[in-house]
Amino acid sequence: MSKLMMNAAEVASIMDCSERHGYAVIKGLNEELKAKGYIIRAGRIPRKYFFERVGLTEQEEVLNE
Repeated sequence: MSKLMMNAAEVASIMDCSERHGYAVIKGLNEELKAKGYIIRAGRIPRKYFFERVGLTEQEEVLNE
């Protein structure tokens, strides 16, 4: 089973951006989740939600590695 939460380094790797931008992406997505009433963890994003919002599938992640 893959990890349920992603960190900024993983986000940056998938999006081909800096880790700093990865943190900004996570912050924005966490704000969306918080507005929906979900409990969030700073600096982490649920893997399923991340892939849903960026329009990718986890299979695409595996192919790019």
